[in-house]
Amino acid sequence: MSKKLDEMSLEELWEIFPIFLVEHNDEWETWYEDEKLNILSLFSNEKIYRISHIGSTYIPIIWSKNIVDILLEINDNEDFKFVKEVLLKNNWLCMSEDEKRISMNKGYTEKGFAKKVFHLHIRLAGDNDELYFRDYLFENSKIAKEYERLKLSLWKKFEHNRDAYTESKGEFIKKYTEIAKKKYGKRY
Repeated sequence: MSKKLDEMSLEELWEIFPIFLVEHNDEWETWYEDEKLNILSLFSNEKIYRISHIGSTYIPIIWSKNIVDILLEINDNEDFKFVKEVLLKNNWLCMSEDEKRISMNKGYTEKGFAKKVFHLHIRLAGDNDELYFRDYLFENSKIAKEYERLKLSLWKKFEHNRDAYTESKGEFIKKYTEIAKKKYGKRY
């Protein structure tokens, strides 16, 4: 009998859900739009501030993990638990949470990735640095290609260590997020 996902160690999860990068897939935008509608259908308008497609799948010129990242900004701190509970009842799994952020996923199975995989980042309105980074890469192809090269260089090294892969990109992301914030000001 195979273990359920919530019974597996981090190392076991990393084995069945390795880091892998693929060329841009034009279907990712449709996946996002469909999932956005699914999420919005679960909540009243006063709960949701903004929902956005973030991450490398938004940038058409770079390789990415075949996982669509979505940022869900909510209006009220009191809604974190409610939003999480509704999503758990609708095929989302909680990956991590603290008092200001919740990360959920959809498309992870005991046999590996499903065809469509999503990461949902739930935050309070305004906790949205990913939007700055996303738009800066989208508007600056040279920097986007640098980011792609960095990711490709880390892929095999950290194929089974998602935390190290993410951490190794951190300095690059922070640098260009700060540049974007100076350039864009209070865009969001």
